[in-house]
Amino acid sequence: MSMTVSSGDQRLADALLSTGASDIRALDRARGVAADSGQLLHAVLLQLGLVSEGGLASVYASILERAIVGPSELERIDEPLFSNRLSSRFLKQARALPINQNEHTLRLVMANPLDDYSAAAIRLATGCEVIRDVATGADLEAALNRLYPDDEESEEADGSQRTHDPAEEDADRLKDLASEAPIIRLVNQIIFRAVETRASDIHIEPFEDRLVVRYRYDGVLHEVDNQPPRTTAALISRIKIMAKLDIAERRLPQDGRIKLAVRGHEVDFRVSTVPCLHGEIAVLRVLDRTTVSFDYSRLGLAPEIVASFRDALELPNGIVLVTGPTGSGKTTTLYTGLSGINAVDRNVVTIEDPIEYQLAGINQIQVRPVIGLNFASLLRAILRQDPDVIMVGEIRDIETAQIAVQAALTGHLVLSTLHTNSAAAAITRLRDMGLEDYLLTAVLRGILAQRLVRRLCQTCRHPETAPPELLHRFALDATRQHTLWRAAGCAECRHTGYRGRSAIAEFLRPSPAVTRLILSGADHEQIEKAAVSEGMVTMFQAGLRAALAGETTIEEVSRIVGGGE
Repeated sequence: MSMTVSSGDQRLADALLSTGASDIRALDRARGVAADSGQLLHAVLLQLGLVSEGGLASVYASILERAIVGPSELERIDEPLFSNRLSSRFLKQARALPINQNEHTLRLVMANPLDDYSAAAIRLATGCEVIRDVATGADLEAALNRLYPDDEESEEADGSQRTHDPAEEDADRLKDLASEAPIIRLVNQIIFRAVETRASDIHIEPFEDRLVVRYRYDGVLHEVDNQPPRTTAALISRIKIMAKLDIAERRLPQDGRIKLAVRGHEVDFRVSTVPCLHGEIAVLRVLDRTTVSFDYSRLGLAPEIVASFRDALELPNGIVLVTGPTGSGKTTTLYTGLSGINAVDRNVVTIEDPIEYQLAGINQIQVRPVIGLNFASLLRAILRQDPDVIMVGEIRDIETAQIAVQAALTGHLVLSTLHTNSAAAAITRLRDMGLEDYLLTAVLRGILAQRLVRRLCQTCRHPETAPPELLHRFALDATRQHTLWRAAGCAECRHTGYRGRSAIAEFLRPSPAVTRLILSGADHEQIEKAAVSEGMVTMFQAGLRAALAGETTIEEVSRIVGGGE
C-alpha cells in the first residue's frame, strides 16, 4: 500500500522522532491509520493516545522555535479580529485564531501551525503577512467558542426558545441538539482537558446569562470556561447520552457512569445531574486509575499512622473505621489497606456505592437501592459467602451498624467509613445510632480520622521565620527558630502555590483506659483527651508537623482542620 505523506506530516514525524516524543513503531501505526482513514497524522496521533495535546504543542513549538501561547494570553483577547472577513465556521474548522495585528502582520495561533492551506487562506482574506504560533487544541477551542459563537446555531436555538418552553422540548429534539458536531467537540474538549490537567471533578452549572464550567484541583474549584446559555440543554443532554441516562427526565436527579478512552487509556467518570433554576447541574467525578496510587507513601500518611493501621488490618476480627467528611480520601485509604491484604488466602468482599476503582483479586459489589440491594441487605447476604474481610462503603444507619457488629463478633474483619470530624467522635456517632457501649468496646479495633491538605509547590514555595505570636498560639518552643513556608505561585502549580494533596491523620486505638471511658458513657472530648495522654497525635498536630516540614502551610491546616487546641 502506497502512502502519500504531506510535507507538514513529514516535518511533524521528523520532529516527533528527534525530540523523543514518539518512536518509529508508533509513527508507523499512526501513518497506517491516517492513510486508511484519510485523516491527518496529528489527528490520528491524538485519537490513538500516542501523544497528548500538550506534547504535540511542544513539538510544534520546537519546529517553529517559538513559545506556546497559554490560556492566560488567549483569555486576554476581548473581541475577534477580522470578524467581517473570517467566518467563525472556517476558523473553528481550521482551529486557528488571529490574536494580534500591526500594520502589515497578523499573529495567528493554530493548533496545527503546519497547516499551510489555512494560513494561506487567512493571508489572502486579511491582506496581512501571517506569523504562526501554537496553542493546545483545548485552549484554542475554548477561546474560539468564547469569541466566535455560531450565528446559525444561535438563531436556531433562539428560535426554539421563543416558540417552546425548555420543559416541553421532546427527547428527539434534545438528541438532535446533543448530536451536533460542535456540541460533541465541546463536551470532549471539557472532558479531555480535565483529564490532561488532572482535575478531580468537572462542574457544569447553568445560570441565566451563561453556562459555567469549573474544575476542582486539589480540593478547590476553579472556573475554566463559560459558554452561552443556549448551549445548556444540548451540552447536558450530550453528557446524559454518554452516561446512558434519560435525557427526557429533567425534573429528577440522575446518576450514571461514563467510560471513555482519553489519550490512549480508559478513564471512568461518575456522573450526577440535578435540576436547578436554569436547567440542570452536571457534576462528573474523574476516576483516572493512572493518576491514583494505592501506596501509603503517596497518600502522605505518617509512618506511625501507617503502622497502626496495618496492624489493625492484620487482626482476624473486629471493626476498623476510617472517618472524615466527604472528599477527605477515606475510600482511597481503605483501598490502599485492602490492596495490602493477601487476597489469595483470605476472601475479601466489598460493598460500595459506587465502585470507584477495581481491585485485582477482590470481590466488589455495587449497592442498588432501587431493587432493594442496600448496605444492610447485601451485608447480610455476604455473611453466607464465607468472607474473611468485608469492606462496607459507609455505615449510614443502625441496621447496617448492627449487622457489621454481628459480623465482627462472629469472626470477620469489617472495614468501613463514617462522616465524623475526629476519631473519638466516631464512637459517639455509633452510640447515637443506637449501638450499645458494650458492643462498641467488644468490636472496635481502631479508628483512623483524616483530612487532605494541599501540598506546597516545591518549585515556588519560600521560607519565612515563624513570628512569636504564632509560636505562642500553637504552643511551639519559643527558644528555637521555626521555619514556615509560604505559597507563591508559578506555572507548574497553575499559580496557586499548591500542587497535589497529602493526608494528615490521627489513629485512635481503644486502650483499656479508653474502653473504660466508653463503657462509662464519656463524650468524645474526654475520650480524645485520654487518647492524647497515651500518645495519640491529633490531626491538627500532624498538620502542624507537616507545615514545619515545608509540606504545606499553617493557613491550609487551619482551613481544613481548624484553629487548633
